[in-house]
Amino acid sequence: MPGSLEGKTALVTGGGSGIGRATALAFAREGARVAIVDYVPEGGNQTLNMIKEIGDGRFIKADVSKPDEVKSAVEQTVAAYGRLDCAFNNAGIEGAGVRDDPWDQENWHRVIAINLTGVFLTMQYEVEQMLKQGGGAIVNTSSILGLVGIPGAFAYTAAKHGVAGLTKAAALMYAQKGIRVNAVCPGYIRTPMVQRSVTPEFEAHITKNLQPIGRLGRPEEIAEAVVWLCSPAASLVTGIAMPVDGGCIAQ
Repeated sequence: MPGSLEGKTALVTGGGSGIGRATALAFAREGARVAIVDYVPEGGNQTLNMIKEIGDGRFIKADVSKPDEVKSAVEQTVAAYGRLDCAFNNAGIEGAGVRDDPWDQENWHRVIAINLTGVFLTMQYEVEQMLKQGGGAIVNTSSILGLVGIPGAFAYTAAKHGVAGLTKAAALMYAQKGIRVNAVCPGYIRTPMVQRSVTPEFEAHITKNLQPIGRLGRPEEIAEAVVWLCSPAASLVTGIAMPVDGGCIAQ
């Protein structure tokens, strides 16, 4: 889809690494101007330098769990580019591992604050802007754990199920306002976050037993799905939580 987003403006949270970085680069490749939002300046600026080789972008430091910072990030994007056409609400953390205490309250509040409330807050300010300009497309990052559960991962699973539900409710509310809202549900993807928690032995188990395609996914494969959902090619698509998982939940 070369140039499918030419002249558009896109905002990507969690754009400093992994799926967020790959998607920011894919937006730029398709002609969009990209605002990279991340809590870590080092990663965000690295992504920005990559984008500058192919297009136009800027880095905005923000913590998605803080309303004022999220609002400012959207306002800075609009001040720079005049509008907001596409948003990918992707910032997230893995939280405690499944072998840790699933009832850890501190972990619960932190994961929900970033992975679910962060999506709620970014959507709030993105929708406000999109209503002013007559429409837009939003994609949220859920997970296969937004569609199914695994023992112990209470906070992460609850947050990602919440993102899937929030996506559907918002899609219905704004379907006739020109705003499409969808979610992607990645399976096991080779990102820094996954590599921090997946041992070589567990990766072998994933590729043999959990992900029928027989390998971990690449961040770029999620990025392609996000770009398509934001493009005119997906003009009739809203309210879905789309697995991009190599057949994981088909089993």
